[in-house]
Amino acid sequence: METPTHKPKSLRARILSGSVILLSGSGLATAVNFAYNVAVARFLGPQGFGDATVVYTLLTLLSAVTLSFQIISAKVVAQQKTPETKSAGYRVFHHGAWACGFLVGVSLLVFQGAIARYLNLPSPLLVALLAVGVAFYVPLGSRRGYIQGAYGFRRLAANLVLEGVVRLGGSLLMIWLGFGVPGVIAANSAAIAVAYFAIVPQLTSKLPSPLRLSHAAREMSQALVFFSGQVLINNCDIVLVKHFFVAEAAGLYAAVAMVGRVIFGLSQAVVNSMFPLVAGTDEEDRRDLTVIATSLLLVLSIGSALALALRFAPAQIWTAFFGAKFTIAGKYGLPYLLGLYAITTVVYSLSAVIITYEMSYKIANSSWTQLVFSGVVIAGICLFHSSLRQVILVQFVLLIVLLLFVSLPFLLSSLTDTDKTRYSGAFRPVKLVRRVSEDEVIGQFLKSDFHNVVFREYQEGLRAMVNHPDFHNPAENATRRALFFMRHRALWTELPADTEWYEMEITESNLNQIRVFPRAQWRKIGRGNYAITEIAARMRSREPSIDTRFVTKISEISQDLAQNEAGLGHVILIGTSENDPLTVLDGNHRLLASMLSSPSRVHRLRFLCGLSPHMTECCWHTTNFATLLRYGRNILKHSVRRHPRVELVRSLESA
Repeated sequence: METPTHKPKSLRARILSGSVILLSGSGLATAVNFAYNVAVARFLGPQGFGDATVVYTLLTLLSAVTLSFQIISAKVVAQQKTPETKSAGYRVFHHGAWACGFLVGVSLLVFQGAIARYLNLPSPLLVALLAVGVAFYVPLGSRRGYIQGAYGFRRLAANLVLEGVVRLGGSLLMIWLGFGVPGVIAANSAAIAVAYFAIVPQLTSKLPSPLRLSHAAREMSQALVFFSGQVLINNCDIVLVKHFFVAEAAGLYAAVAMVGRVIFGLSQAVVNSMFPLVAGTDEEDRRDLTVIATSLLLVLSIGSALALALRFAPAQIWTAFFGAKFTIAGKYGLPYLLGLYAITTVVYSLSAVIITYEMSYKIANSSWTQLVFSGVVIAGICLFHSSLRQVILVQFVLLIVLLLFVSLPFLLSSLTDTDKTRYSGAFRPVKLVRRVSEDEVIGQFLKSDFHNVVFREYQEGLRAMVNHPDFHNPAENATRRALFFMRHRALWTELPADTEWYEMEITESNLNQIRVFPRAQWRKIGRGNYAITEIAARMRSREPSIDTRFVTKISEISQDLAQNEAGLGHVILIGTSENDPLTVLDGNHRLLASMLSSPSRVHRLRFLCGLSPHMTECCWHTTNFATLLRYGRNILKHSVRRHPRVELVRSLESA
């Protein structure tokens, strides 16, 4: 089991430390891979190098599946608190990775002839040899994800270097033995298999998976969408150039694109250290903009330095490395193309950092934006490919637009959060008293709301079931749920599927951790600060902007609370953990009335709280454009389902 031996003081420092480790390993792996490309180019020439590169690019395209398993395994492992649950979560994805690897490998074998013809390859055997490597490549992703999620950055870096060394040594051996391009592809497949067996994780005894199937499917779908877009953007140009251009030009372009892979590989070292650390930390730390700014600056500085060096390096350097055939005459020669391709990769790498940062703690809609742009990039190259320069310029312009589409919503969401105090301050952990069922929470919520006119026709007949619930009776629970959904289905279905409910003990010292949901009258009172302590302070000051009817209502609740605290129902909260800010889902007025009466009396109220690490996807907890869009989509989805009254009638008939 990989565990960090030292925990730096801040998330920013931890990302820097992990990035340095992975950058060192990635730098060494990059040097090895550069040597591999130089050796293959010199010994096989432009045509052979183009064939070997485009086949390897097929492997890179298929890495959408591999990297999906890696990033989700890393996220799940980082979010689990014990070695047992980390192991259980990993096993689910590792078994799935083997099944996917087998299916992809078989598909390559079936379509090897068609693929070889489209890419103008000399033999379908090259695709068949690649299929063997793919079978190990997908599960290798899940193994690397486990090590990454357990913060084993040194071991992960060493594995990347090992794969590169075996690829280089095996390729040189195969070329020396006279096997040419097929030998190079076989060496690539062997390198993947060696890397897989060299990174066996240390697991604990088997336990049930901590993941719900629905949540695991959502996470996997998000990752597949993201990496499908990523590998298409990074590699579609090589495939299309191989199709549209003659073999020699395609080989020259492969040499230029190699630089992009180097820069993107270094940027991924930053992402690979940032992702599990952000996923496994608390919400307050990860919402600090200096955290993502650190990652963006690292990528920008490294990529820009390399781009400038490539642009002004003499062309003779590349002919010395690759051979005399790797030359392009005119002012748009290799240095120009290398510099332009490098800065294009830097632009895209910045977008990738922002998207993966969001993915580390929620389902990121920006993944779909990237996938759409990958299709736009493909269409752009198909329309404009009169020269290698034009192919790169098309990508440069489109990827700048992608960066704007990804970064602007993220910045607006981060800088215009409706709650200015949500991520500030230090909180004392709230005491969890006991686990409670969802049926009990719904029952208590309904009990406090049963006076509403929506329930008028049911108040007489179902009052006893609501006021004196039997939570061990499945029929009663189903009836109360159907009754509750008559008014609150849209509210309840926004909560994450993995929400766990607890009874909490709230004291006066925990009040600064609680905020009201910014709606209606609360927006006028809060004016951007919705901490319940701030709301109470403004009520005490009797600011003129506070509606007198609202003040009267709170006063009446205060009087009722003094006479009968137990009869006013529970206060229901939601949050990501007991250490983070909590939002009142139901009971704003009761909580405020109790505080105005006497803050020390708050502990006499009863609190139920739903906790989920994905609560930031819920608009009742985190209000921004993405969560409101998700809410609107769900409203439309649920509007075509059975009406709550129909469900209630069926429940009553069944009872």
